[in-house]
Amino acid sequence: MAYRLVLTESYLQIAVRFLTRHPDLKRQYAKTLALLEANPHHPSLRLHALAGKHQGLHSVSINLSYRITLELLIRDQSIIPINVGDHDGVYS
Repeated sequence: MAYRLVLTESYLQIAVRFLTRHPDLKRQYAKTLALLEANPHHPSLRLHALAGKHQGLHSVSINLSYRITLELLIRDQSIIPINVGDHDGVYS
């Protein structure tokens, strides 16, 4: 069952800044988003729920250093990316 990515204006601004700083990650980033839409539970994404001040959000990995935090709405089959960046940046 496919999911639908809902890209907000604020997320798109963050993603453009991220990809401008890390042009070498464009292919991995695109692959991560495609896989997220097809199957957010795919093992290579390492999807996990967040706790503390980020409770209610989830995180997936672009690679070992970079993450995308997101809101996963199972009922609506929607995925709303919130932030993208390095490990410390997206969890701060």
